[in-house]
Amino acid sequence: MTLLRIASRAVLTLHPTISLLNQQKANVARWVRPTLMEIRARKKKLEIKNGPQKESPRSNFIEWNYDAEIYAFGIRLKEKFNYTLLQQAFVDRSYIVQEEMKQRSVGVENPSLNLSDNSALAKKGEELITEFVISFLNLSLPKFPRDGIKAIYRHLVSDEVLLKVSQSIGTKDLILSSNYPPMNDVYVATLKAIIGALFESSGEARAYEFIRDFICTQLNQVDVNELWKIENPMELLKEICKDKKLGEPEPRLINNAGQNTILAVHYVGIYANKKQLGTGFGENIQIAKEEAVKDSLRTLFQTNNNMKPFNFRMPVEKVANLLKKPALAAASVDNI
Repeated sequence: MTLLRIASRAVLTLHPTISLLNQQKANVARWVRPTLMEIRARKKKLEIKNGPQKESPRSNFIEWNYDAEIYAFGIRLKEKFNYTLLQQAFVDRSYIVQEEMKQRSVGVENPSLNLSDNSALAKKGEELITEFVISFLNLSLPKFPRDGIKAIYRHLVSDEVLLKVSQSIGTKDLILSSNYPPMNDVYVATLKAIIGALFESSGEARAYEFIRDFICTQLNQVDVNELWKIENPMELLKEICKDKKLGEPEPRLINNAGQNTILAVHYVGIYANKKQLGTGFGENIQIAKEEAVKDSLRTLFQTNNNMKPFNFRMPVEKVANLLKKPALAAASVDNI
């Protein structure tokens, strides 16, 4: 009786475990693996024989519905677009030229596509990006020099960053261009045109929010000090100390260890009016001095390692109000 009771308890204890293991088993038919292997092998043979296959546009598939995809694009972004403007934002000039050439090749003397390219929308989008990004950076980094703001701005509006943003929101298969996949500059122009279309459809505030959420957020976990290459840090530090009336900055050796060895280290501090501005380590005094100067600049700019993170929820009204100030209004594209 005792053995029966023990056995029954063991079964009750193991049952949930057995049930859990059964639930974790992948429910995949046995034919799937060999089928995929065969498809892959055949594809490899074709590539060896005919070379790599060109990527096929999504529009070549029978179930493709361009109008539905354009509508779904706006819904995914949770933005209200004018359909005609959004469609125009995806039309590159090269596509219109290509289609006109096709019509002429079949005998049409005056081809008419009833399409407009996205150049005008892209220009408006670029203006909005410049306005918002400069204002956002001035509000977020009030003590950062103007040259540093320019360097961060150039990083944010670079083709590399805008290309990444454009691809991440799913523009690839919607772009109408003569090339597939689209060229990098087409991706960038399309993103700017989408912002321009959003401005025309929903107003300035929604366009600014889009720029904040998709472009400014590319600064997340980025060291802004690395984006600005200062040619002569010590001269810049002297100028800033003079403007702030902090006195002449001077380096001092705080400590060193391991002299005349391969593990030598020097600890240098920068002082002004008996106040320490920054410190740095290096394998020799010169390197330690350079690191101390950089640390001093980060302290004065309030961009050190423990700086306050960027506020990517900053109200766009705050940025718009700053744009109304004459001093900032002068910071146009030409000045950048």
